[in-house]
Amino acid sequence: MLPTLWMTSARQQARRDSPQPFPSICAVPGVALMSAIDRRAVLRALVVTAAGMATGRLSNLSEAGAQGAVSGWSVQTLEAFADTLIPGERRFPADVPIAGVVSGPGAVQAGAVAVLASPQLPLAPWLDEITALLNARAIAYAAAHLLVLPITSPALVGLSFRHRTDLVRSLFGPDDVDRPIWQVLSLLVSLAFDTAAHLDTGRALSLDHPGLSWIGFPAPDPDGLWRFPHYSYGRALSDLHPATTPSGSPA
Repeated sequence: MLPTLWMTSARQQARRDSPQPFPSICAVPGVALMSAIDRRAVLRALVVTAAGMATGRLSNLSEAGAQGAVSGWSVQTLEAFADTLIPGERRFPADVPIAGVVSGPGAVQAGAVAVLASPQLPLAPWLDEITALLNARAIAYAAAHLLVLPITSPALVGLSFRHRTDLVRSLFGPDDVDRPIWQVLSLLVSLAFDTAAHLDTGRALSLDHPGLSWIGFPAPDPDGLWRFPHYSYGRALSDLHPATTPSGSPA
């Protein structure tokens, strides 16, 4: 479980009572569930994407055409999911995927959806299936809580922020068969916001990346390198090895 992503976020609303048990997703008309094979393929694509971003091998992803790789409803669903994890303000008055419960940028503004939907990543072909599953869970949640959903937007988008939060919390339950999928999907959202893992760090700072600005990440020196003249512990912990290369690497 990734508690720091949304359970303890400083911009999340207060903890609420657990929702009532959901009816079986199988009872939702027209909803096709993932097979065991599909789950393995989706999780594999998620892990490969997360590993590539964490190691910096997928930096400077092109956002051009990213959202064109998936349907419009899938993009809205991903935006609502990302905004539930790391909320932000609405981009325009009718911006329904973003709940708008806080001021300032959130995961969507940080490029989380562009990361998930990038055609350069192995995850893109599975996003429609993942978002269909998310919306199926939202339909089941709405049925259990006697909520009326609009027909003009995806089911997850149609839920209020309070209900979105309750639903997303339930996805991380120990008995949820798809919990690994939600965990890695949330990790990708977090990487996009907290580290700008999809961009070169210097470029992200020049673009005033919302996540890096939020945590106060320092700008590099004029030559583009980061140097830290002040010791984290207030003193040097060891002497510099005489064979250390000019780049700071061990000999």
